[in-house]
Amino acid sequence: MVGKIVLGLDRTIRALAAAGRWLALPIMLLLFLQWPLREGLGRWSREANDLGQCVFALYVAIAMTAATRAGRHLSADLIAHRYGDRLRRRLHAIAILTATLPWSAFVLWKAWRPVVMSIGGLERFQDTDDPGYFVVKAALLLLAAMVAIQGVLDLRRGAA
Repeated sequence: MVGKIVLGLDRTIRALAAAGRWLALPIMLLLFLQWPLREGLGRWSREANDLGQCVFALYVAIAMTAATRAGRHLSADLIAHRYGDRLRRRLHAIAILTATLPWSAFVLWKAWRPVVMSIGGLERFQDTDDPGYFVVKAALLLLAAMVAIQGVLDLRRGAA
């Protein structure tokens, strides 16, 4: 039973990471369109910016875990590359237990209520009153949840 849950979580994270990479395209398009919309049409550039912020927040939330899964995240490897695999796995497990999981738990605990209220109220961007700011806040919970789940998956795999 637990194995099926872990496998399901692993597949979910993998699918989100695979889908999340495509968010880079609309981000680039929205960034590109801001200038022509502002200068050419004289409108909709702020809306493009707000939408771009929503997409970027989701992209970053997913990309952090995707980078970890791919072994492309930032790491202190200046000295650690000399360590053996066993010691590196232990250090990784210690880092997950003492930093990653506590950080994720703290963020989920502190942000849960404000984010749920933001989503419930369909919070808007303050400067433009455009809808969607709740997506930026929800991305924080997505980030913390994905990081925590990936940490647990890594621990189950022996902090590979």
